[in-house]
Amino acid sequence: MTPSPRSAALAPAVLALAAGLLAVPAPAVAAPPSPVTAQSAAGSWGAPWCRLPETVPLPTGSLPEGIAGGRGTTFYAGSRADGSVVVGDLRTGESRPFVAGVEGRVAVGMTYEARADRLWVAGGATGAVTAYDGTTGAELGRWVVPGSGFLNDVEVTRDGVYVTDSAVQRLVVLPLGRRGALTGPDGATTLPITGDLVYGAGFNANGIRAYRDALVVTQSSTGDLFRVDPRTGVSDRIEVSGRDLTGGDGLVLRGRTLHVVYGFSTDSAAVVRLSPDGRRGEVVGEVGDPDLDRPTTGILAAGALWLVNGRFAVAEPATAEYQVVRVDLR
Repeated sequence: MTPSPRSAALAPAVLALAAGLLAVPAPAVAAPPSPVTAQSAAGSWGAPWCRLPETVPLPTGSLPEGIAGGRGTTFYAGSRADGSVVVGDLRTGESRPFVAGVEGRVAVGMTYEARADRLWVAGGATGAVTAYDGTTGAELGRWVVPGSGFLNDVEVTRDGVYVTDSAVQRLVVLPLGRRGALTGPDGATTLPITGDLVYGAGFNANGIRAYRDALVVTQSSTGDLFRVDPRTGVSDRIEVSGRDLTGGDGLVLRGRTLHVVYGFSTDSAAVVRLSPDGRRGEVVGEVGDPDLDRPTTGILAAGALWLVNGRFAVAEPATAEYQVVRVDLR
């Protein structure tokens, strides 16, 4: 797709989000794990959405961005303010503290690894990736990757954890051992992104999801989608027909249906139907809700799409109210 004129308007806002990026030397690139199929979050599907809450409140002033779906209708949501995480239930609309906040920490994108009951969290400009026990919230490991810009979103496959960096043209990779064993404290590697995806001004690689033998990545500043080979880092542009996807943030994938959430532009998510090989796509619709306010990403659970309100334009974020919003798909 050709970049939209909206890209120019997008750049100042997204650059502001990336303030304070780390600037330390990058490590040597190590060999990434082999390609595998996606290991996605477990979640209930097809439940009667009419009995579910329309919105689920999150802590005041938490500056949420990431959300992950746990078992059943369990969800996790993180804070950009202090890296804290809450856990809740989308059926009851209730949540409770799960990971305590720490000054200087940030929680941005996250995903739940069902087979190992682990929550993975990207740390934005801190350059950190953290793993938590999905039941107790105990920290299982934390990897700070030198030379990182803004670690934005995370995906887990059978053999590794992949994290997008919106400011440095590479993926951070944490190889997983036998039966999902965690790598050591110095085990994080980096995988340069080559091919069609070329970084420019603004936020670049952002949302990431595993699809068949590749990783689907969105470039926020241009609206393009790419297939990235998890072994080599070579990227190929996905030929997408339909409306422009500039400003896309998080990705929500089930089967061949991909929701691209507009975190920087409109209060909606585009619905993209991918081809079986993931090399083509068609924007077949758009979903939204009046309660949305600059949503960032989401999950599918109980027959609905649940999006986090980032509320990036709110005047007083430290005292603002935040929510997870139910978006009905039928």
